Amino acid sequence: MALSTTQASALVEQVAGEITRIINSGQSENTMIRDFERMMVRYGDMPTIAQSVLGPPARSATASQLSAFAEAFQGYMARKYGRRFREFLGGTVTVTGAQDTGRYIEVLASVTIPGDAPFEVRFRVWDRSGRPLFIDLLIEGVSLVISERSEIGSLLDRNGGSVDATTAALRNLG
Repeated sequence: MALSTTQASALVEQVAGEITRIINSGQSENTMIRDFERMMVRYGDMPTIAQSVLGPPARSATASQLSAFAEAFQGYMARKYGRRFREFLGGTVTVTGAQDTGRYIEVLASVTIPGDAPFEVRFRVWDRSGRPLFIDLLIEGVSLVISERSEIGSLLDRNGGSVDATTAALRNLG
């Protein structure tokens, strides 16, 4: 891996700055959600995240099904988490360290929100797609990818295991 802890930390600082800019922009919720989606595509390895969240059905899905799922998933994520980011208004994200695990760099950050106790967020960053991108976030030790894999697994079950039906359902969730 050519990625350094310094480069991974810089990516997390860029993400934190972008989130802060979007939250404090005063834009409508829909505009903020579109900006969050653009930010996720710019700084996150969304195809890898989407494939991981889809789980075993990703192995038998076609390239076009994976692409459609990834697009629907990133929209779902932007809607679901973009609305929650309003809670961070006035907050700060401070990078506190980084560690090379061999597979990725884990960047530790402390998030402080006015009126709440600080909490830890760990960003997992790699450069396998040619540039540094995050592949997971752990908030107080809970993996976003694993949490969403459970959610998507339930959605897959409700849709009879159909990737196409799950993709269509995702477009209306969040």
